[in-house]
Amino acid sequence: MDKRTCSALAATLVAALTFGTAGCSGGQKADSARGRKNPATANSGRAVGGTPQKGGTLTVLSNQDFTHLDPARNWVMNDMDFGTRLLYRTLVSYKAAPGTAGGELAPDLATDLGTPSNGAKTWTFHLKPGIKFEDGTPVTAQDIKYNVERSFSPDLPGGADYAARYLKGAEGYRGPAKGEHLDSVRTPNDTTIVFELRTPFAEFPNATVMPTFAPVPKAKDNGPRYDNRPFSSGPYRIETYQRNKKLILVRNRHWDPKTDEIRKAYPDKLVMVMGLKPNQIDDRMIAGQGADASAVPWYALRPESAAKVLPRAEVRERLLAESTNCTDMVQMHTGRAPFDNVKVRQAVQYALDKEAVITSSGGPAFNDVSHAYMPAALFGGKQPDTLKIPATGDADRAKQLLKEAGKPNGFTTKMTVSNGDKGRAEAIQQSLAKAGIKVTIETVDPSAFYATIGDTTNRTDMVYTGWCPDYPSGSTFLPFVFDGRYIKEKGNTGNHSLFRDEPTMKRMDGIAAMTDAKEANAAWRELDGKIVAKAPAVPVLVRRWPLVVGTNIAGAYGQTSFGGQLDYASVGLKDPAKSEG
Repeated sequence: MDKRTCSALAATLVAALTFGTAGCSGGQKADSARGRKNPATANSGRAVGGTPQKGGTLTVLSNQDFTHLDPARNWVMNDMDFGTRLLYRTLVSYKAAPGTAGGELAPDLATDLGTPSNGAKTWTFHLKPGIKFEDGTPVTAQDIKYNVERSFSPDLPGGADYAARYLKGAEGYRGPAKGEHLDSVRTPNDTTIVFELRTPFAEFPNATVMPTFAPVPKAKDNGPRYDNRPFSSGPYRIETYQRNKKLILVRNRHWDPKTDEIRKAYPDKLVMVMGLKPNQIDDRMIAGQGADASAVPWYALRPESAAKVLPRAEVRERLLAESTNCTDMVQMHTGRAPFDNVKVRQAVQYALDKEAVITSSGGPAFNDVSHAYMPAALFGGKQPDTLKIPATGDADRAKQLLKEAGKPNGFTTKMTVSNGDKGRAEAIQQSLAKAGIKVTIETVDPSAFYATIGDTTNRTDMVYTGWCPDYPSGSTFLPFVFDGRYIKEKGNTGNHSLFRDEPTMKRMDGIAAMTDAKEANAAWRELDGKIVAKAPAVPVLVRRWPLVVGTNIAGAYGQTSFGGQLDYASVGLKDPAKSEG
């Protein structure tokens, strides 16, 4: 319908439940509620449930499998959280703390945050003594070098590509399978690893948080099958893993907490049950009874379930809803007609009703409208609105742009979304239809979503996805989403608009060469607006990550550095004896 009626608006829950009675003359703007108290964020920046006790079984209820657990391929926020907090350690990691403290770096495998030399083109790390794999063998610098090298392997797509972007002499390298190694990663001895970079990179310690910089022993590497059984250097090891069914983690008896200031490893066991229906997970977590009292959800609360949570104080006490700091976007294939025409892309920009997408996502309690690509955290707290397009869209302006593009009657196209984003996709579909853009939605299981849209030859012309900065810098956002030099035929990540714009790439190189952080931050912010004007993608919203945990859960908080997902380094149980499994 063209306008939301009072009953429809009430059904979206938050306007009535949270921000008072909403008027029906044109609808309440999603960002008009800013500045008022949001009950969804009452626990923001703190842990709920008190201090955990050691022992028991923590159960994770999930509707999906992991995208990847292989550290060379693991580059999805939730999966990185799980892998690096439980199964393997990296050179550097984030502190296990709620709020802004969770964004601070801490040494993990390394003794410190690394030592730069040669104008920040050389970085040296020394490993702590006493760190062992699950079989008792020591973790060495060579094991880290090996995983960095295997991250280049064509048969292991999907992982973070910081190594490919920054290591000297990495162009054309295709992994260690044929005995070829990177001279730019040196291991003078078992406890020292040295990285030689192409250009100065003062933020390199932040990059070593990525699973790429976790150890993998060469003897245990079995190519793509390593995804099913990563070898542990963390506090837990895999006991059994049935894809799409169940994962059981038990303690790694060779993990020494004296070497690890980050992970608390409270539970004796973690059991992840997969393949459940999202609505069932929500209902079970809200009830929090029996065995589910000691359970946590893997995926965020469905928007439809928010009305069962926000009005109930006893459930809100168990609600986490940290910002993901990730921007949801509609990315358009700029290399194919009609999206190779900037006016067509701009028509999508104007036609899209972001307020309707916010409504489909649970309302303003769980979302903010996004006017820029980078999240507010990278703009000092507030995104700029350079185009001044109404949050509800402007269908008339979109029609005019289509006419100028030679598409006065609109066109038809397809958009791929993850199953969990179907409601958001339908809101986008309805708003674009008002301008004559007819969209067919194709849904994909979350575990296969990135592989599907990463196939640049066979994918649809539109995708609904997002990007999260790996740390608070524009250098970890815009280049990964809009630098055309790193597009891959398969396993493509980030740049799903396939945007190849020479002035943009030249400016990125110029900013990357800046040695003044403030100057670089200002330049990234300015570049964001310039790319928005070229419209390879439409920024839509920044979500919160709402999670309702069980009544027997303690030490639970959303880790801001992992998109608001539960920090598995610190969570545990109030009473381990009450857990089951």
